[in-house]
Amino acid sequence: MTGRIRRVAVSAGLGTTLVLLAFPGGVAGSEPVAGNGFPDVPTAMFRDVDQDVVELGRKLFFDPILSGNRNIACASCHHPQFGTSDGVSLSIGEGGVGLGPKRVAGKGGNRPEQRIGRNSPALFNLGATEFQVLFHDGRLEITEKADVRTPLEEDMALGFDSILSAQAMFPVLSGDEMAGHYSENEVSTAVRQGLLSSAGGAWDKISERVRAIPGYAAAFRVAVQEISVPEDIGFTDIANAIAAFVAFEFRADNSPFDRFLRGQDVLSESQRRGMELFYGKAGCSTCHSGLFQTDHKFHAIAMPQFGPGKAARFEAHQRDTGRMRVTGDPQDKFRFRTPSLRNVALTAPYGHTGAYATLEAVIRHHLDPVASLKAYDRAQATLADFPEADDWAILDDKDEIDAIAAANELAPLQLDENEIQDLVAFLSALTDPISGEGRLGVPRHVPSGLPVERP
Repeated sequence: MTGRIRRVAVSAGLGTTLVLLAFPGGVAGSEPVAGNGFPDVPTAMFRDVDQDVVELGRKLFFDPILSGNRNIACASCHHPQFGTSDGVSLSIGEGGVGLGPKRVAGKGGNRPEQRIGRNSPALFNLGATEFQVLFHDGRLEITEKADVRTPLEEDMALGFDSILSAQAMFPVLSGDEMAGHYSENEVSTAVRQGLLSSAGGAWDKISERVRAIPGYAAAFRVAVQEISVPEDIGFTDIANAIAAFVAFEFRADNSPFDRFLRGQDVLSESQRRGMELFYGKAGCSTCHSGLFQTDHKFHAIAMPQFGPGKAARFEAHQRDTGRMRVTGDPQDKFRFRTPSLRNVALTAPYGHTGAYATLEAVIRHHLDPVASLKAYDRAQATLADFPEADDWAILDDKDEIDAIAAANELAPLQLDENEIQDLVAFLSALTDPISGEGRLGVPRHVPSGLPVERP
């Protein structure tokens, strides 16, 4: 493992070269072409991980012990079977039953209050050092001063090895995602009281559970040099182990596209044409730039919105203003982070609400976002049955639709049917099959003895 750092003090320039590719045959770019005729693209930098820590993180990632009611794991919404997401537009989190598209709202007092407001993001390549902005709205990010910006501000604990390990703190604090609601358990009670990173707070409650399990206590003693007794195990140690597992398990840099760049493979004619469109006429690489096809910035492209949005419980609306919720800048209204396109063929549905079920559909949206928004077919959404959910308030409100449309940054573009299919073919060439399945896979058992969810 890398050494401990204060407030994720990672250099903003470390290993984050954003590459504009120059392809033979006239595709625009700035990188020199190697002697074999392919672009000379630098290798991505990934943080070092220790295999003992990775194996420990694997167990924690699939173990429901981290959730308030011991009924949902990180993997419930980020499962390798569904491209490290969950195969639905908007997840049903804590209190749901089942996995992936089969998941439904549970019954009784633990029934979920609402869907999760945004599509569950994929986890591929988050161990690469260039990923310094996380979540759809970028609310967790490394700043230009090499500090970490987080909604927890001064409550942010120290000791996280990376921004990826810091990310692990958020779902366990969310009542809808993992913590549970109000007084259902000791974790959700601590969250409601505002006790998060302090002694006796939510993270400490979770750590106490892990410390009390002999299998975890022994594994931490082996994997982490600083830990000699169970009492040494803190929440940051748990988060660091999960991050190490994610970085190792879901590293995706050996796709046909990567091998093509290295001169080790060839693309089909359709994939090659799609690549040339992607980096040329179609303009995809304007935002989907760099080695992992993301500029790590925020753009408004009139994606359809539905579900509960991101309003606070006391707010009487269901909109999601995206990046503006973080910065407060009206110019950021309805802007969302550019997703990486690695393994994108595995991660449907697409968009921050999962509005589009296929690559072809989301490509068509990009060709004329405003027209696509206004003509959106709600049948494209993949929503598990939740009868009391008010899913369509935004799309039923003309003023809300007009506001989303007014923020759009993409001009209309015309592509013919063959060109659209060529783009789909190229995007499929970004699939790394090893990372898609996961290098270690789903464990049969976890130390808590709680059930491991499987499709």
